[in-house]
Amino acid sequence: MLSKRIIACLDVRNGKLAKSIRFVNTRDIGDPVEKAREYYLDGLDELVFYDITASSEARNIMLNVVESVAEQVFIPLSVGGGIRSVRDATDLRMAGAEKINVNSAAVLRPQLISECAVAIGSQNVVLSMDVRRVDSTVEMPSGFEIVINGGRRSMGLDALAWAKRGEELGAGELVVNSIDADGTRDGYDIALTRLVAETVKIPVIASGGAGTPAHLHEVLTAGKADAALIASMVHYGEYKVSEVKTALHDLGVKVRMSW
Repeated sequence: MLSKRIIACLDVRNGKLAKSIRFVNTRDIGDPVEKAREYYLDGLDELVFYDITASSEARNIMLNVVESVAEQVFIPLSVGGGIRSVRDATDLRMAGAEKINVNSAAVLRPQLISECAVAIGSQNVVLSMDVRRVDSTVEMPSGFEIVINGGRRSMGLDALAWAKRGEELGAGELVVNSIDADGTRDGYDIALTRLVAETVKIPVIASGGAGTPAHLHEVLTAGKADAALIASMVHYGEYKVSEVKTALHDLGVKVRMSW
């Protein structure tokens, strides 16, 4: 059995670490470079960096911040926000990102996924999905809808259908982010994560709602996720990465222990 991965998510706005609840009331909470190094030294498996306003502001990601983070961590670094072309993906790889995350631009032009997969390898292309619960309809049978541009635009696209399409186009992993759970620290959307994990064959990363190690245990077992993103629970100092991993180990979850 492969070890479950613990991935810290750094949402960055104007070069500052930021956090929101359900994608609103965003506020700056620190220096992303300092946090990246802190988590790396404490045993983090991977790091995800999102420029959260790049897509909505129709601009490219801030490469200088990516470079600064890449100089401080020596674990897989995945970067997303404002990636609209192979050139954008290549620039990020040159800046130190191992993987690139596509989201809004891929929904608007799905071939971006396959173009990036051909250029840099499927294993380095992550499809991030921002998902909101809706009433189940003929068009939206799963009851989960894809939204883009930081939750500002609903797409009328069923999340499970998009997950399958993303896999077919060459995405190597999926990040499934529940907007309803995002930043609440009340736990992941287990039903959503499990539905996606049972629909695709590529790794699924659960995102949105982590507040305690028990939440991670639930999504990594009952939710069938291959990895779990954490943010608020470590950003605000309630837990250290090493404490989260120790708790999961004690609960019987296979994780990489470095101490």
